[in-house]
Amino acid sequence: MTSVSDLVFAGAGALAAGGINAIAGGGTLVSFPILVALGVPSVQANATNTVALCPGYFGGAFAQRATVGQHKARLRRLLPFAGLGGLLGSILLVITSDAVFRNLVPFLILMACGLLGFQDGIKKRVFAHRKADPSRSATHGATIPLIISVFAASIYGGYFGAGLGIMLLAVTGLLLDDELPKLNALKTVLSFVINVLAASFLVFSGKVEWNFVAVMAPASLVGGHFGGMLAGKMNPKVMRAIVITFGVAVAVKMLIW
Repeated sequence: MTSVSDLVFAGAGALAAGGINAIAGGGTLVSFPILVALGVPSVQANATNTVALCPGYFGGAFAQRATVGQHKARLRRLLPFAGLGGLLGSILLVITSDAVFRNLVPFLILMACGLLGFQDGIKKRVFAHRKADPSRSATHGATIPLIISVFAASIYGGYFGAGLGIMLLAVTGLLLDDELPKLNALKTVLSFVINVLAASFLVFSGKVEWNFVAVMAPASLVGGHFGGMLAGKMNPKVMRAIVITFGVAVAVKMLIW
C-alpha cells in the first residue's frame, strides 16, 4: 500500500515538473526518477508519469491559444502524425520488459540532459540557418521532411519524452520560417497531443499507478500554471542547470547500481 509520505513526495515532484516544463523544460527528469526512487518499476513509472503530466501540457497549450491559432493549416497536417507517433511510442514502452527499459533509462536521461544543456546552442544554430536562407516562405511548412521529423520525435516522446520539446523546436525551427514564440506555441501543442495519445493507450495498459496519478496530475497543473507566471521572472539557464545536474546524478546512480 502506498504511504501518505510517498504520495506527498510524488506530488511535490509533479508540482516541480510542471513548473520546470513551463520555465525551461525537462520536468520529466525530476518526476520520473522520484517515482523510481519510491519503488515503482521503470516502465510503470514512465507510464504513470506520462499520464500524470498531461494536465501540465494542456495548461501550456491553453495559455498560448492565441498564437496556436496561427498554425491551423500546419496543425491539420502535423497533428495526425504527432498523435500516431505518440501512440506507437507508448505501445513500444508497454511491450518493452522492465529490465530492458531500466537498462535504457540512464542513457535516455543522459541524452535528454544533453539536449537541455545544448538548448541555447540548438536555438542559435537553428535561427542562424534560417537567416542564411531568407528566401524560404513562412508558409513553407508541413513538408515531407517536417512530417517525418515530427513523427520520429513523437515516437520518442511516447516512449520516454524527456527532451521532446527541444527536439520539436529544433526540427520546426530548421524547416519552418517563423519566430521563436510562434514555434514554441507549435511545439507546445504538438507535445500536448503526443502525450495525450500516449496516455490514452497507457491508461488501458495496466501499467499506470493511479494512486500516484491522482496526486500528481493536479499538482502538475498547478506547477505549470505558476511556472508560466514565473517564466519571465526566473532565469531558465539556472533552472536548466539544476535539472541537468539532478538528471546526470540520477543516471550515474542507475548505471552504477
